[in-house]
Amino acid sequence: MSIAHFSFPTAIHFGPGSRKLTGSHLRDRGLRRPLIVTDRALATLPVLAEFMEHLRTGLDVGVFSGVNGNPTAAQVMDGADAYRLHRADCVIGFGGGAALDVAKVVALMAVHDGHVLEYAWDHPQVRPIVNDLPYFIALPTTSGTGSEVGRSSVVSEDDTHLKRIVFSPRLLAKAVFADPEVTLGLPAAVTAATGMDALTHNVESYLSPAYHPLCDGIALEGARIAARSLATAVREPGNLAARSDMMMASMMGAIAFQKDLGAVHACAHALGAVCDLHHGLANALMIEPVMRFNQEAAPAKFAELAHAVGAGSGEAFVPWLAQLKRSIGIPESLAAVGVKREQIGRLADVAVKDICHQTNPRPCTREDFVRFFEQAF
Repeated sequence: MSIAHFSFPTAIHFGPGSRKLTGSHLRDRGLRRPLIVTDRALATLPVLAEFMEHLRTGLDVGVFSGVNGNPTAAQVMDGADAYRLHRADCVIGFGGGAALDVAKVVALMAVHDGHVLEYAWDHPQVRPIVNDLPYFIALPTTSGTGSEVGRSSVVSEDDTHLKRIVFSPRLLAKAVFADPEVTLGLPAAVTAATGMDALTHNVESYLSPAYHPLCDGIALEGARIAARSLATAVREPGNLAARSDMMMASMMGAIAFQKDLGAVHACAHALGAVCDLHHGLANALMIEPVMRFNQEAAPAKFAELAHAVGAGSGEAFVPWLAQLKRSIGIPESLAAVGVKREQIGRLADVAVKDICHQTNPRPCTREDFVRFFEQAF
């Protein structure tokens, strides 16, 4: 497979080996002191050391590896300090969704005053982004959030763990190097959870009632690609074609969800805030009850989704999801991942306040969210 180059609107270099183009890309633009923003686990693995070898010629590379779990505001502020300490002139996001989200706002806070949460869209005195951000490029190492092509960063409050969103087209990467080779070593459980995240983005984006035919087409094709390759990527971790498909489906889901998402994500954000659950796994656990709830509101769209993924009729879509989850080893219930029934009330409180369900195809009340969480047990 050769490397493809396209813009949508970010310049994307997609294909095996594309990571090796990063160093020359930066040097050609006169950049010499990149700061890599990554997570603690990746920082200890050969994949980062190998990537850095492609950067060393003519570049003085710094590393900030303080990202851990669901990204927090403190991690962002520490990363901005690391940028200034290294006297960096650009940022490389290298990792999954958490590392890429942090990298975007490390670039923001490297050249802006105040605290990162003061730039969240819902802050009562939200600060404007007034300065040019450092040059930012993204290299995803998982196929889930598609954060590499997104214009937002999700960051949790340090004390409450509630997720806040910094949104601006200025956060978009200047270039993406999407290399499926870096995902070949991902464990099956991570491949499954992140893959369900990508599938959920495409499904929820398509079901959103907002008018955006461009995103609808992308979301349907993204769902089709994920459906044909997710199980293969889990069962055959060295299958480069399946890994490439999942990386593309992940990017397509993130491009599509500028149309907005739905109640699955409201539930997942609550599970991240209250239980610190992995976002992709949370989506996987909540997608069935929410889809059952949504089906009567969008039967024609469910029929299209079922056709795209090869499930048959619209009524067969949710059973198809259940079978897919079993085949890739997704845990059977919230209880299986340590969530307690006594947390349902708190989960529903957080979910009903989440903006994502405002574009669910069927309106949701707090009582609906209680039922979703109960059914997921």
